[in-house]
Amino acid sequence: MAEKRDFYEVLGVSKDASADDIKKAYRKLARKYHPDLNKDNPEAAEKFKECSEAYSVLSDEQKRAQYDQFGMAAFENGGAGGAGGFGGFEGFGGFGAGGFGNGMEDIFDMFFGGAGGRRGSQADKGPQRGGDLRFDLNLTFEEAAFGVEKEISLYRDETCDHCHGDGAEPGSKVETCPDCHGTGQIRVVQNTVLGQMQTVRPCPKCHGDGKIISDPCHECRGTGTVKKQKNLKVKVPAGVADGSRLRVANEGAAGAKGGPNGDLYVYLFVKPHKFFERDGNDVYCEVPINIVQASLGAEVEVPTLDGKVVMKVPEGTQPGRVMRLRGKGIPRLRGTGRGDQLVRIKVVVPTKLTERQKAVLRNFADVARDNINPEEKSFLNKIKDLFK
Repeated sequence: MAEKRDFYEVLGVSKDASADDIKKAYRKLARKYHPDLNKDNPEAAEKFKECSEAYSVLSDEQKRAQYDQFGMAAFENGGAGGAGGFGGFEGFGGFGAGGFGNGMEDIFDMFFGGAGGRRGSQADKGPQRGGDLRFDLNLTFEEAAFGVEKEISLYRDETCDHCHGDGAEPGSKVETCPDCHGTGQIRVVQNTVLGQMQTVRPCPKCHGDGKIISDPCHECRGTGTVKKQKNLKVKVPAGVADGSRLRVANEGAAGAKGGPNGDLYVYLFVKPHKFFERDGNDVYCEVPINIVQASLGAEVEVPTLDGKVVMKVPEGTQPGRVMRLRGKGIPRLRGTGRGDQLVRIKVVVPTKLTERQKAVLRNFADVARDNINPEEKSFLNKIKDLFK
């Protein structure tokens, strides 16, 4: 038999490597050389066997210490490693007695999601939590701003009242599954390229329940749950935003075998407002005024989420100016106070004037002269300076 390579060399780690480093190196090599992924490479199985053997020793503190002290002699001829040592590896015929437990579990973690399916089947046997549900709820702009209580209606799985979730007709006999003897699991031995592999699976006869129901409940047909319409009241807090969601605990689908209900997630969708726009906790709006109000100043009515308020527009207000109404925005979802309302001024120029109005404006232009548009005068001066 060919002399075995140094285990540290096989995994590509130093002798002072940590357990995590050894595990990472093994996982990388196991993925690279797994025979199922390298069917066209005849050397892959041998390399996979080699790195798995190295990992089974170096991942075990006691075996690693023996290997560091005695080398391969610790595992030959029933030496310090115990009877058989790596006997299972030589023929690759069985992994139970060869100290390969950690390695095989890691392989199943990578390729099958668990050690031979044991974790999943155990979860199937006991009480199971019900599934989570989703409900989409539309809100008006004001409802999202100030909060609201809404009544919603949904269909969900609920525990059957007739059998109380057992799935059996009341008074009927429930027998222990003869195949799995009530465990809900069966062991299966398969011959693979790696040798014999033993896996644990949910029992196909009882589907992992461990029992056989001879007379299923006529209401739920043995499932233990029935579809029912449920009306709920959902309290939406003030300040929620479009696209946010609320979690309503234990209002999802009913659990199986006495398990708890899932949760209900309510997704909130806020309808756009005709006048207001939201930015965080602030709201924006645009208010039109005429040129007289902009020039002389005025008090104008401005709609807010709380109703109309009077806002003072100072004289000489320019188009596009933004004025702030403090505390008139959206209530803060997690905190106190509210955002602000920002009012953008839109100066409206009249398009149809009477002859008398035109005459008044011409008279105003003659009186005002250069004061009508000081920015225009400044612009003309710059042009003159440019061409001097």
